[in-house]
Amino acid sequence: MTLAPLINAPLAIQIHAFAALVLVPLTAVQFWRRKGGIHHRALGWAWVVLMAIAAVSSFWIHSIRLVGPFSPIHILSIITIAGLFGAIRARRAGNIAEHRRAMMMITAGWFIAGAFAFLPGRVMFQMVAGG
Repeated sequence: MTLAPLINAPLAIQIHAFAALVLVPLTAVQFWRRKGGIHHRALGWAWVVLMAIAAVSSFWIHSIRLVGPFSPIHILSIITIAGLFGAIRARRAGNIAEHRRAMMMITAGWFIAGAFAFLPGRVMFQMVAGG
């Protein structure tokens, strides 16, 4: 395992990877801890900001080009951003069930996108494979 591929990657990939990697333990903590308290809210806002950074930064990553400079995974970024707004709106309206569902869907999409990050030739694959 080596960090060289990430260190040598464009800034957009570095920002994207940093946000995604910080989301890993933060997501685990959010699922593990009691819901609704001040800690859940504070960590939740950090999670939303990091998820938004990961989604928005993806629009400057063009290593897979299928439609102009974009790939189908960019659709997932649009869905994620919309989902974040929906989850926040649901929480503010007191609809905890919808908030939870939206956050679970966003997390599932994030895991799917994460799987694509480990395809051969991608930076995360190069980091893990050592080349």
